[in-house]
Amino acid sequence: MDLKSKIILIYGPTASGKSKFSVQLAKKINGEIINTDSMQVYKELKILTARPLKKECSKIKHHLYGFQSVKRKFSTGKWLKLATEKISKIKKNKKIPILVGGTGLYFKALTDGLVKIPNIPIKFRNKIRNLQKQIGQKKFYKKLIKLDPLIKEKINPTDIQRSIRAYEVKVYTKKSLIEWFKNTKTKFTEDDFFKIYIDFPRQELLFRISSRVDQMLRQGAVKEVKKFLKLNVAPEMTPNKVIGINEFKDFLNKRSDLKEVKEKITIKTRQYAKRQSTWARGQMKNWQKVNPKALNQILKKL
Repeated sequence: MDLKSKIILIYGPTASGKSKFSVQLAKKINGEIINTDSMQVYKELKILTARPLKKECSKIKHHLYGFQSVKRKFSTGKWLKLATEKISKIKKNKKIPILVGGTGLYFKALTDGLVKIPNIPIKFRNKIRNLQKQIGQKKFYKKLIKLDPLIKEKINPTDIQRSIRAYEVKVYTKKSLIEWFKNTKTKFTEDDFFKIYIDFPRQELLFRISSRVDQMLRQGAVKEVKKFLKLNVAPEMTPNKVIGINEFKDFLNKRSDLKEVKEKITIKTRQYAKRQSTWARGQMKNWQKVNPKALNQILKKL
């Protein structure tokens, strides 16, 4: 398997072992790792976002991890610019870039290009979100299809986030999200990439997620959240969406005990992993779908 001229992409749901595999792969092929997870960019949230450990980063160069303040806005566009620069530098140094993470939008921006949709005001976006909450996803999706029939073949009826995005784009710009995608370009070609999607058996993944929550507590997640809350990050900022922030906040304010917190975080993380897998099934049809056992076979072939 010749990967010397490739940009390697590794995607999988949370707790699927992406980071560990990427380090093993990087050692084999003289690679360097680039973060492709929207929450692992924040320097103040190391434990809750399951950022790679120091010992892993000391063995293999890791890029775009823990460099962004939680108080500053960070976008997919900014990530794409930085990641593209890192890919160029790594290749220039005769090494292989390995992009690892669970943010599907980042991978899509890299492989397909970034859709340049005008900024939609937050008040307008919140109005659409409130509409979806009021009428429920089933009715909301029907309204979306009536408004924008082009979407029907592209967005799953149960995909809440993409449905909301398609709705707000159509209403605000008067153009379908599909039309915006058609005008999108990338500087890369399909042949530039070697794509791996780690497809973890659901029951095993659920066990790993529960274990990860316990590990976060041992590593000091409560202390990390306490420090984060002192920063008074604006409510609309993305870091507030990190799973565990609100749950540990309730614990610190004595509204929940630790057992309840663990249960809530575990449930939310499982739901997030399910959304990641659903997204992958719809968007990653040309990726190599690999189960965890087959990852060792990939390493042996190199």
